[in-house]
Amino acid sequence: MNKLVLFNNSIITDLLNTRSGETKFGEHVQTLTSVSNIYDALKNLDVTHVIFGIPEDVGVFANHGKSGTSSTWEATIKILLNTQSNTFNVPNKVLILGHLDFSEEQEVISKLKQSNPKHISKARKLVTEIDKHIVDLVSKIVSAGKIPIAIGGGHNNAYGMIKGTSLALKQPVNSINFDAHTDFRALEGRHSGNGFSYAYAEGFLKRYFVFGLHENYTSSDIFSQFKDNKHLDYNTYEAVAIRHEKKFLAELQRAESHVNKSKFGIEIDCDAIINTPSSAQTPSGFTVEKTRQFLHHFAKLNNVNYLHICEASAKKKNAAQVGKLISYLITDFIRSNSNKND
Repeated sequence: MNKLVLFNNSIITDLLNTRSGETKFGEHVQTLTSVSNIYDALKNLDVTHVIFGIPEDVGVFANHGKSGTSSTWEATIKILLNTQSNTFNVPNKVLILGHLDFSEEQEVISKLKQSNPKHISKARKLVTEIDKHIVDLVSKIVSAGKIPIAIGGGHNNAYGMIKGTSLALKQPVNSINFDAHTDFRALEGRHSGNGFSYAYAEGFLKRYFVFGLHENYTSSDIFSQFKDNKHLDYNTYEAVAIRHEKKFLAELQRAESHVNKSKFGIEIDCDAIINTPSSAQTPSGFTVEKTRQFLHHFAKLNNVNYLHICEASAKKKNAAQVGKLISYLITDFIRSNSNKND
């Protein structure tokens, strides 16, 4: 775990803004004191959810996208720790683990150019190395019986979330992805646009549903691939929100029937949320309220094994808003997931 930088009480103290008569989320979360033997430490700790950050945009760069996803973890944790602790938010069984340090990889891509095919190839090899660290950490968290919540970075990290969960459970897992794109593109070297296709090709992902796919940004080849494979399914944003051919609640239930046959993970790509700063920000997409309703619906199911929130870009001028949005999603997930049903 040489890439893992642990969160600690000193960092929490620096980030907390305490007020008389209030109790903050960060005052009751748990932390670890050592990176050695992470599995045993997690196994013996009385927590249900483990939050960690993936501050990188190597996968986005490798997919010719816009950088910024590396800053989301820092922006989010500041807001999350200062969320109120109350009857609705009970953080005493939440572990803030820390983040995976990919600063070396970030330094490498800062010197590369997306217009150079050799540089893109180099970035894609770096993504493969990043994958290994995420797989290792996630497999330890899930093996210890905890639910990982990963924040920040590109959607390339879906691969590590899926593979790590699959290895821990010793079975392929399913995925529900709230996204404008399938990220099921060609196996051409790892990047943020093919995490799911790689996971599927290697047998770690079994059933996959994309919720809110944008018709303008999906190729005919992808549509054909999904049509011909019973394990792959989707709906489009236009069919649900524009033409009203499909009802939102009915589609939640249809997607549930596709992925809830066994263990699955929830993916939230911030590209799908209207006007949210992200690697592919959209002026037309689901509202924050619809996103939260989607998350609540799936978080309360017993087969949920992880949450991954990615692609948000928290630069200085919008860092607080991005952090607040993701903090809403994290607390929604924990709240609903702590009151599971079949």
